[in-house]
Amino acid sequence: MLDRTIVVDEQFINRIQQADFPKPNSTMSPETAELDKKTAIELFDSQIKSRLLDLIARQLKEKGLSFYTIGSSGHEGNAVWGQVFRPDDMAFLHYRSGAFYLQRAKKIQGSDGVRDILLSLVAAATDPISVGRHKVFGSVPLNIPPQTTTIASHLPKALGAALSITRAKELNTHSNLNPDSVIICSFGDASTNHASAQTTLNSCSWISQQNYPLPLVFICEDNGIGISVPTPAGWIERSVSARPGLHYIACDGLNIADTYAAAQEAEYLARVKKQPVFLHMRCVRLLGHAGSDIEAQYNTQAEIEAREAQDPLLHTAGILYREGWMTVQDMLSLYRNNKDLIEAKAVEAIRQPKLTSAEAVMSSLIPSVPKKPALPLPSEEQRAKVFANAFSQLAQKRNLCQQINFALTDLMMQYPNMLVFGEDVGKKGGVYRVTADLQVRFGQRRVFDTLLDETTILGTAIGMAHNGFIPVPEIQFLAYLHNAEDQLRGEASTLSFFSSGQYQNPMVLRIASLAYQKGFGGHFHNDNSIAVLRDLPGVIVVCPSNGPDAAKMLRTCMRIAYEEGRVVVFLEPIALYMTKDLHEPGDNGWLFNYPVPDAVIAPGEVGVFGEGATVILTYANGYYLSRQAAKVLQEEHNIPVKIVDIRWLSPLPVDGILKEIAKAKNVLIVDEGRQSGSVSEGLMTLLLETASSSLKIKRITGKDCFIPLGNAWQYLLPSKESIIEAVIALQSDKREKESGRLVVS
Repeated sequence: MLDRTIVVDEQFINRIQQADFPKPNSTMSPETAELDKKTAIELFDSQIKSRLLDLIARQLKEKGLSFYTIGSSGHEGNAVWGQVFRPDDMAFLHYRSGAFYLQRAKKIQGSDGVRDILLSLVAAATDPISVGRHKVFGSVPLNIPPQTTTIASHLPKALGAALSITRAKELNTHSNLNPDSVIICSFGDASTNHASAQTTLNSCSWISQQNYPLPLVFICEDNGIGISVPTPAGWIERSVSARPGLHYIACDGLNIADTYAAAQEAEYLARVKKQPVFLHMRCVRLLGHAGSDIEAQYNTQAEIEAREAQDPLLHTAGILYREGWMTVQDMLSLYRNNKDLIEAKAVEAIRQPKLTSAEAVMSSLIPSVPKKPALPLPSEEQRAKVFANAFSQLAQKRNLCQQINFALTDLMMQYPNMLVFGEDVGKKGGVYRVTADLQVRFGQRRVFDTLLDETTILGTAIGMAHNGFIPVPEIQFLAYLHNAEDQLRGEASTLSFFSSGQYQNPMVLRIASLAYQKGFGGHFHNDNSIAVLRDLPGVIVVCPSNGPDAAKMLRTCMRIAYEEGRVVVFLEPIALYMTKDLHEPGDNGWLFNYPVPDAVIAPGEVGVFGEGATVILTYANGYYLSRQAAKVLQEEHNIPVKIVDIRWLSPLPVDGILKEIAKAKNVLIVDEGRQSGSVSEGLMTLLLETASSSLKIKRITGKDCFIPLGNAWQYLLPSKESIIEAVIALQSDKREKESGRLVVS
C-alpha cells in the first residue's frame, strides 16, 4: 500500500488493541530515569497529538487545504525536551519538532500548540507567528524563533545566543534571556554533515577549549536517513564524540525514559556547568521525508515496515502498559479523543482568512519594534577620557579609516550593548587598523577577535542580537562574505518576515569592500560584486565615499539597528581608507574634519557636488574618480557636471536621485561593480521607468571579470579618463540617433 499514513494509523490502533508492543531497545526504566506517571502520560499525549497533526496535514493536502507535509512522525520522542527544558530556554528547532512544540506549549498558560500548528499548516493569516507566510515552529511566548529551513543554517546563531548569555552577565547589560537559561538547537543526522553544522561544532569546541561558559545543547535527531540517502551506521557518534570540549550523550529516542534521563543530564551540564552538549537521539522516520516522497522508490517494503514496527508511540504505550499506568482502553480513548479534537480544530483552521495582497505579505519585512527613545550622546568629558591621547586628533583633518574609527568609538560610548568583533579586530586593530585601540578603550568583552570563519562571525551576530545586543561584526574582505552569505540570506534577513516582525536580529555588518587597490591581493581582496547584498529584502546596504559621510552614516545605521531592529550592511571602500589627496600629491583633498557627534546623514539622503546639465550618478571609488574628472572637464573642456553620491545602495534613494536629475539633459552612471548584477542595472531601470524621455543615459562599469594581481586591474574598472571620455561623448549630437533616449555602452 502506497498510503503509509493509513497503514501507520491502523497499525497503532490494532497493536494497542492486542497489547502488542515492540520489544524495548534499552533497559532504562521510568523509575531509574525518575519519570513519574503524570509526566509520562503527558508526554504520550503530546506524542499522539503530534502524530495526528502529521496525518491530518496529509489529508488536508489532498484536498488542497494545506501546503506542508514534512512531519514529525518517528521523532515524537522530542516531546521529552519540551518537558525537561524550561520555556525561557530559547529553542532553535528542527522541522520535525512537533511534539517538542506541543509539550512546551502546555507549560504556557493560554497557549494552544495544536491550533498554532494547524493555522501554520493551512497558511492562515491568523497564524500567531508567521501570519500565513510559512509553516514554521515558532512562538514568542514559547521562546522559539521561527526557522524556515533547518539544513544546519540555524546552528551558528544558536552558538551566538549561548555565547551572549555569559557576555551579558560579564558586561552587566540588559538582556532578553535569563542569566541561567540554556540554548537548545535541534537538527537531523543528515544536517550534521552540512558546512554550517561542522563550522559550528568546530567553533563550539574552540570556545569550550578556552573554558568560556557555553550553555548550549545540540540535539541531533538521528533517524538514519537524509531524504533518500542513508547515514552510515555509527557515523554521528564517531564523527562527533571525539570533539574536544563537547559532551557527547546518546539516548534511545524510542524510549521516553532513556530520553528523559539523557535530557536531565544534558540540562545539568549546560545549565549548571555551563558546558556544551551534543545530545544524540536515535529515532526512526515514518511516512517518508514529506507527503510527496515515495519511499518505495529507494527503500524496500521490508525496510519500510521494519521502521514502522518501531513506532515510538507504540514504544511509549508499552512503557505505560507495563508500568500499569494506562490500560489498553485508556490509550485508545486518548488517541480517539485527540483525533476528534484535532479534526474539530482543523475545521476551524481552514475557515480562517489568508493573506490577500502583496502589501500584506511584505508588511513584515521590516520589524515591528516598539518605539525606543534615542540614547544620549557621550559627554565631552567622557569622550576625552575614552579617546585619551587621540582626543586632540578629533580636531584635525583625517582620512576615511580614522574617521570610521572615531565614529565607532563615539558609538560604543553611546550604545553600551554594542559589540565589535571579527577576524583580527582586537589587538591588531584589523588589517587596515580601522578598529585600532577600540579594545584598549572598551575591553576584550566588547571588542574581540573571532576564529577565522565568516559563518561563525555572522551566526554569532544573529544569536547575540537575539539577546539584546547590537552586534557590529566585521568581515575582513567582501569576497569572504560569500563563504557565509546564507547567514544573511537565509537567517538574518528572513527572521522578521517569517515572524511577522515579532523577532528581530539588528546588526550593522561592516565589510572592507570593493577594488582599486592597484594590484594588491588579487580578486579575493578586490571584490567588486555586491549583487548578493542588493538581493536581500529588508536589508539596508550603504557605502560612503569619504570620512565625514562614513561617520555620519555609521551613526544613522546604528540608530536604525537600535530603534528599528534592522539589518544593515556597511560597505567600506578599501582603496579610500588611507587616501589623502584628490587631484595631485600633497593637496590633502581627501582629508576632512571629523563631524560633531550629532551630525548625521538621513536614510536616502544623497551627496551632491557641483552643478551642470550632465549629472553623474555614482558611489564610493566612482565618486572619488568623478570628482577628479570634474576638474578636468571644467578646466579643459568647459563642461560643468553635477556629481551625485548615491550612498544608499539598497534600497536606492529614489527620491533623492530623481530630484537631482530633474533638470538634467544627460546622465552618466559610474559603477565600479561588474556590468552584470551591479547597482547600475537598478539605476538604469529607475531612470527608464521614471525619468524624462528626452534624457540621454550612459553607464560605465567594471567588466564582468575577476580582478587580477598586478597592474592589469586598470583595464577592468572605470577610471578618471573613461569618465571624462563618457561625459564628452554624451555632449555629442551624433549619439542622439542611438534610440533617441537611451545611450548605453
